[in-house]
Amino acid sequence: MDDISVYKQYFAADCNYNGRQRHAAQVLLTASSSEGIIRYEVSVSFFPHDDPEDFAVSYDAIAAETLYEAKGRRSKKREAVFMEGIRESADQLAEQLGGIIFWDKPLIEARYG
Repeated sequence: MDDISVYKQYFAADCNYNGRQRHAAQVLLTASSSEGIIRYEVSVSFFPHDDPEDFAVSYDAIAAETLYEAKGRRSKKREAVFMEGIRESADQLAEQLGGIIFWDKPLIEARYG
């Protein structure tokens, strides 16, 4: 299975998970392709970010949702639709973890692949 990072960005956030305060969140949109099946997934991972240089993502505070899975291949048009709703999807995932993403406080520029 080939994974492609369609979108990746870090934001300031607030979440207390497993007794550890998290101050940042990684938001991802990935595309996975295998044997003619394409799958798009959005995920949110909260991490400590105790220091401005610390971007070590911990993978215990993560939630993910499959947005699409079917026969086919990667589609820029489909990805544009997913990007339009990524904040809403990520907010729902963040809520499941008891966290909030501060969309107006990006920690890095968006990366597109």
